[in-house]
Amino acid sequence: MSVEKTAMVAKAVATSKRFKLISDLDVEGRRVFVRVDFNVPMDDDRRITDDSRIQGTLPTIRALREGGARIVLASHLGRPKGKPKPEFSLEPVASHLAGLLNQDVMLPDDCIGDAPRKLTQDLREGQIVLLENLRFHPEEEAGDELFARQLASLADIYVNDAFGTAHRAHASVSGVPKLLSDKAAGLLMAAEIEHLSRLLNNPPAPYVAVLGGAKVSDKIAVIESLLLRVNCVLVGGAMAYTLLAAQGFDMGDSLVELDKLEIAQRLLRKAEARGVTFLLPEDHIISESIDGSSSTQVVQNGEIPKGFRGVDIGPATIRTFQDQIHGAKTVFWNGPMGIFEVDMFAKGTTAVAQAIAHSGAHSVVGGGDSVAAVRKAGVAPFISHISTGGGASLEFIEGVELPGIVALYTR
Repeated sequence: MSVEKTAMVAKAVATSKRFKLISDLDVEGRRVFVRVDFNVPMDDDRRITDDSRIQGTLPTIRALREGGARIVLASHLGRPKGKPKPEFSLEPVASHLAGLLNQDVMLPDDCIGDAPRKLTQDLREGQIVLLENLRFHPEEEAGDELFARQLASLADIYVNDAFGTAHRAHASVSGVPKLLSDKAAGLLMAAEIEHLSRLLNNPPAPYVAVLGGAKVSDKIAVIESLLLRVNCVLVGGAMAYTLLAAQGFDMGDSLVELDKLEIAQRLLRKAEARGVTFLLPEDHIISESIDGSSSTQVVQNGEIPKGFRGVDIGPATIRTFQDQIHGAKTVFWNGPMGIFEVDMFAKGTTAVAQAIAHSGAHSVVGGGDSVAAVRKAGVAPFISHISTGGGASLEFIEGVELPGIVALYTR
């Protein structure tokens, strides 16, 4: 979807949710604090290995630059645990962003204090400062009001374009916007809200949810929310083994959350009571190792021997899942079908990614592993929306009001 169309559709969403878009603001000559999510993966040499989060916020940065704003970007990177650590400096991000924008990006040695204050005061229209890692200060994650005030003093306007942190009540996410009267959602944030809202507000049926990953316990709330809206739930990955164990199947050495069997049984009963088709794997790829060093075999439910564990969904399950996805009008996917990082265990996840991409449905993919799987399968251009927020997208689907979005509301 184009930036123009996304902004147009999101306008209606923003109006109903009582917040503004950047197009509603007069930014010329004013300092704009933009919360972005530049928490990007890097290799051992601190080279960025995936810049999709940076790319995602470029439309907002360019729109503000063209509007004559003086731009102050703020982000976290990694988990420095409240202390300045060189390995978590945003310097590689500033350098990479400068190359993408073909202009200088200034990086002070901190996000508060004299250096950023002077840089932001001296900014000219169209210039950009990227503040050093917000999480070098423990006050960021604590949502400290004084820290928020120090950040707010660097700008006149607040823009949140970091959906991936919208579920965190951190100082830069929910504190700063309370202190600046002019505030808005960035284009990336608007796109996230627009697409995810469509999964909550009368989505076209059939609506199919595809869930994977390691633990049922991580998805209980989202499953319960989805059961109120979807027609079909397809479950793969290790979380399926807990649900199958709850039905009495022996899962060998597969990962099973034994303390969650009662919850799993409750979810299955809820699905049946609501008339939701709830499909678990009928066959499995199993192996003695999870690193690809052992051979694999296909077995049916209840046939996984001791010493073996499930590593992917089997061919019959793939066909069943593909049939359900191909008939869908709306699809939400979160979590891989197996250990897709290992090529010989990636067939199920790849097949699901391809089925969703070619379904013609309004498709939303959320979560780091699912996004990586879509990109690995080469079908990212055919997905309606790839969410930049794993935890944030799940909480949004649960119906939780995210602090970062609530803080943008205008009275």
